Amino acid sequence: MAINKETIKKLRKISGAGIMDCKSALLEAGSDLKKALEVLRKKGLAAIAKRMQRETREGAIFSYVHRGRIGVLVEINCETDFVARNEEFKKFGKDIAMQIAASHPLYIKKEDVPQEVVNKEKEVLKAQIDKSKGEDIINRILEGRLKKFYEQVCLLEQAFIKNPDIKVNHYLGELAAKVGENIAIKRFVRYEKGEV
Repeated sequence: MAINKETIKKLRKISGAGIMDCKSALLEAGSDLKKALEVLRKKGLAAIAKRMQRETREGAIFSYVHRGRIGVLVEINCETDFVARNEEFKKFGKDIAMQIAASHPLYIKKEDVPQEVVNKEKEVLKAQIDKSKGEDIINRILEGRLKKFYEQVCLLEQAFIKNPDIKVNHYLGELAAKVGENIAIKRFVRYEKGEV
C-alpha cells in the first residue's frame, strides 16, 4: 500500500516522530491518521519503558504562580543538559507546574502512595459498596473506584489539563520519545494561600 506524502508530513507535524516511523505507523494503521498517531504513542511508551532505567542527573526546576494565591515548584530531570535547554522540555516543565497548581496532586505516581493510605481508601470504598453483590462484582467495583482515586491524587495518572484525552504520563512519554531521553518528574511542592 502506497502512503500519501502529505499524510506522512501531517503525521510528522502532529507527532514530531521521524519520517520512517510515521510511514510505518501509517502502514500499520491503514493510512488512518488517528490510528497511526495511537501506534506512534504506543511505540513511544514502549521505548520509554526501556529508558526508565537510565539515570537522570540534569534538568531544571520550574515554577508557576497563579494570581498570587497558588505557587508551585517542580523538579524535572533528564539525562543531558542539551535536553534541559530544549524548548519542548521547558514547555513541558511549565505545563506540569500549571497542572500541579490546577489539579492538586498529592503524589507523583501510584507507587509513591503509602500502603496505609491505599488500605484506608480501600476500606472506605468497600464500605460504600452494596454487600448483596457477589465478591467478584464487589472487587471489580473496588478496582474501578481505586483507579479513580489514583487519578485524583497521582500526578502521572491525572488527565492533562491542556488535553484531557491523554494522561500526564502519556504527555511525559511523548516528550521522552521526541527527545530520546528518560524524563523524570522528581519532586514538587504546592503552596496555597491560607493553607496550613
